[in-house]
Amino acid sequence: MPRILLSIFRKEFIHIWRDPQTLIIMFLMPVLMLFLFGYAIDMEMKEIPTAVIDHSRSAESRLFTEQLASNGFYKIKNDPDLETDPDLVFRKRTVRCIVIIPENYARDLVVQGQGKIQLLVDASDPNAANFINNYLSRVAVSQNMRLSKNMIRVFSLEPRLMYNPDMKSAYFFVPGLIAVILLLISALLTSITIVREKERGSMEQILVSPVRPIHILVGKVLPYSIIGYLAGLMILLIGMFWFHVPLRGSFAAINLMMLIYILTGLSFGLLVSTIARTQQVAMMAALIITILPTIMLSGFMFPIRSMPEILQYAARIIPATYFLEILRSIMLKGTPLSGLWPQVWPLLLITSLLLTAAIRKFNLKLN
Repeated sequence: MPRILLSIFRKEFIHIWRDPQTLIIMFLMPVLMLFLFGYAIDMEMKEIPTAVIDHSRSAESRLFTEQLASNGFYKIKNDPDLETDPDLVFRKRTVRCIVIIPENYARDLVVQGQGKIQLLVDASDPNAANFINNYLSRVAVSQNMRLSKNMIRVFSLEPRLMYNPDMKSAYFFVPGLIAVILLLISALLTSITIVREKERGSMEQILVSPVRPIHILVGKVLPYSIIGYLAGLMILLIGMFWFHVPLRGSFAAINLMMLIYILTGLSFGLLVSTIARTQQVAMMAALIITILPTIMLSGFMFPIRSMPEILQYAARIIPATYFLEILRSIMLKGTPLSGLWPQVWPLLLITSLLLTAAIRKFNLKLN
């Protein structure tokens, strides 16, 4: 490594070590974001307040109620207004759903081989209503299997959930959080470090010194590449050991893809720094352009296939879209890199374009 490049590299590390704000952004903020989002974004519903109106009062209806209360999804609650005005119970938000077992439930099971149960769901939250309905469908299927075990059936459906059998939302969200945090930290730190030199007037001193633009670029970006990688490794290990997200694929492969993705964020931050004039503008640009598209359009929160077609095309130019698919495939499915080439080459292409644009813009600013 040339002596000039080594001097810039060492100077940047000393500055990072003496700047508490940068250290907080690099190490404390990723951990806080991971724990905050990891616990706040939870698609699993437990102990749903549920009321049961049992008009049958039979052994069969009691069996259904016991099974409903034993799976952990539902918590049976009583309300004095339940029998007279169920709508009032929903308005008070005492319960989220009401299960009504009709009087002839036990007789219909014996005579017709089937019984009907009514479910009233508070659908003011559509997603929650959908989960409640799906959970109750599971209980109903389990109950039917138990009651019809002595009956001849043409076929039975035995579903097997692959890669996430317990349907833990952490398995889905933690890889997404790694993608969001890595891109944000990489872009934010690089954009600030270049603009800081402009604000303090030290960029003019660099311009009159015998330093080539490539030395400045590599000397400033390389420390943040190393620190960004360490931060990414840290949140990956927290996701594995604290949130128990498995890593079924190659650890070396996931590290390689993290380095490429960090380079993407650093290139974007460098591009922002050549345009922005103040640190506040650079921070706002990095936050808005990285967080919003990554969370909303990359598949982190919502499936890309369910978006309008124009947004699906927009999602394909977001680096996190491909990195998310790579992370989830390696961690949950154990897919090797050879099987991820359809996601790897677009990420490499976006990274190359961003890096080329950032270098050209940076050189023009210095020349």
